[in-house]
Amino acid sequence: MNKSTKGKISQNVMSAYLKTIKVHHIPRIALRGSVDLTYRCNNNCRHCWLRIPAHSPEREKELCFDEIRRIVDDARKMGCREWGISGGEPMLRQDFAEIFDYVTARSAVYSINTNGTLITPAIAKLMKRKGSKMVAIYGATAEVNDHITRTPSSFESAMQGMAYLKEAGAGFVIQIIPMKDNYHQLEEMKTLAESLSRHWRIGATWLYLSTCNDPEKNKEIIGQRLDAAELIRLDRPDMSDEGVPDDKSSCDSSYQFTDDRLLAACIATRRDFHIDPYGHMSFCCFVKDPALRYDLRTGSFSQCWETFIPTLTACVRGGSEYIENCGSCAFRKDCRWCPVYAYLEHGRYSARVSYLCQWAKKKNEFKKKWAADHRRYFQIAGITIRVDSDVPLTDDTFHPKLKTFQVPEPGDDVVMLSHHFTMPDISRQDLMQKVYEGDHFFICKTGSSWIYLYPSPNKEENHDYQLIATFNQDHSRGRFYNLSANPFTLGGLSSLTSISSDQNLIARILAEREGGCFHSAGIVLKKNGLLFVGHSGAGKSTIANMLKEKGTILCDDRVIARRYKNEFKIYGTWWDSDVPAVSPDQASLKGIFFLKKSSDNRLEPVNGKINILKRLIPCIIKPFESADWWQKMLTLLEQIASEVRCYDVYFDRSGKIVDVIADKLANQP
Repeated sequence: MNKSTKGKISQNVMSAYLKTIKVHHIPRIALRGSVDLTYRCNNNCRHCWLRIPAHSPEREKELCFDEIRRIVDDARKMGCREWGISGGEPMLRQDFAEIFDYVTARSAVYSINTNGTLITPAIAKLMKRKGSKMVAIYGATAEVNDHITRTPSSFESAMQGMAYLKEAGAGFVIQIIPMKDNYHQLEEMKTLAESLSRHWRIGATWLYLSTCNDPEKNKEIIGQRLDAAELIRLDRPDMSDEGVPDDKSSCDSSYQFTDDRLLAACIATRRDFHIDPYGHMSFCCFVKDPALRYDLRTGSFSQCWETFIPTLTACVRGGSEYIENCGSCAFRKDCRWCPVYAYLEHGRYSARVSYLCQWAKKKNEFKKKWAADHRRYFQIAGITIRVDSDVPLTDDTFHPKLKTFQVPEPGDDVVMLSHHFTMPDISRQDLMQKVYEGDHFFICKTGSSWIYLYPSPNKEENHDYQLIATFNQDHSRGRFYNLSANPFTLGGLSSLTSISSDQNLIARILAEREGGCFHSAGIVLKKNGLLFVGHSGAGKSTIANMLKEKGTILCDDRVIARRYKNEFKIYGTWWDSDVPAVSPDQASLKGIFFLKKSSDNRLEPVNGKINILKRLIPCIIKPFESADWWQKMLTLLEQIASEVRCYDVYFDRSGKIVDVIADKLANQP
């Protein structure tokens, strides 16, 4: 993972799975609001916020503190629990401290964007409250920074403001704002950011045009835009999210609209709202058309949310311009186009934004090359496991036995694993509930995510953990954060995870798919799947060697049984023991044999569900055991006991048991 995404990782680990389900038009959901406290005079290109005259007409029209309090209270009654504060520069308000205190005291979560120049010791103390503080920098030196802000000493003031935050113990994130005039200092800005805060990120990588549609301002903004190739280098697509079903819970500019009602998808799915400095509210901070904003001074928050915003669903139609261009474009999923960006660019919601078209084409080229170099697919038990890595994968990255399971493309059921090689920040462990502790790792739960923590064996390295893995609720998506990429670059990996074995992960995934993994050897004999069950030393490898000339060995140590199309099948795995033969094949499960070493060779039927369960339960591979996992496994094992013939198999080393088993299969109805 490149450093430019460092800040994003540190936020994602603890919060990616904490998002509340977002539902529109239902009271008391967790609405998320943002408010601009001050007028942004030049919209994104030159940040000359400090130059706004104190008695400008725009300033006189801004909401007063009492009006802001009323809006915050009304929004809270409707379920708003998150606020974002921005501007312009929000601290230009003389009453900023009072506003900040009031808003954040009534928020479960807050964020604030500032240029840091107006932070005082008193404000820094207030900002100790837990929330996301973004402080922007526009250059690595005063000369470049002040040139962009057009405010002398703004660099010095920002450095002083961040010093106050540090003194107060208020953590913050540095946000680097890239553009043509500071791009030559990008690496120096990264170095500066690292020296100022533990967390930093690259901010907005493209500049939308001026709200006021001033030709001179727009010309200047366009002149500051970076070219498409530079955008990709700065804001590399997160390929680990590619292919993830979209929950449509947030604004998604790649959404393929089913018709030309351009605002319908955003309005139907968002829980966000935005209020400008003058009390005009809409569903998106980029909506600047007055016709799409509601005046809270003449109406109520609830009227806007429940009545006005829903009426906007069909008010903007794309028509033929949209349908023939963006609506049918092959690069649509790689483009950040949305109707409000088009409006800012051309004054028409349906218009193409050629700058974004160039970006989409470069992004598509990047994704194809990245997937070829950094992604592989493996299939086991009908499940495709997609493996992504920040470092390139080669033909030697994985052990040859894993290549047997490699497939060229995904199937219908896909589990996605991503490997990263920078450690995330998990300083907020107070948010996590420890649910399991083993000899070498422990597991925490936070919201709907699982976090696996593997402590570093060498504390002298100044790293608490050698590996951190995060999973969603059903473990179908996982991210592995490794201290080092050496195992991947050295090659010969026998696991698709960063853990020594994949079996615990796959055992948990199988529970959601009517399957389980057993300590067993699996053999396909005349198209019949046979499972020889037993712990280490029971003779699994011995039986496999005896039968290998008669059939196909799936694996001599771990085999999967899973219901598929109303019957149980067994599947090979790559977790072999003494017999170096594995196969991704499958076969209908026709018999389970519980191994018992003896001086003779015979089969004895095992009858009765309880007797079978007593033999199966100790031999199932157990991941982190939870009540819901056990419930699924017991249901599975009971079904196997009811449907599959089971035997105790007594055998010696003579190999005669092979004929006994063959005779039993031949006479089996």
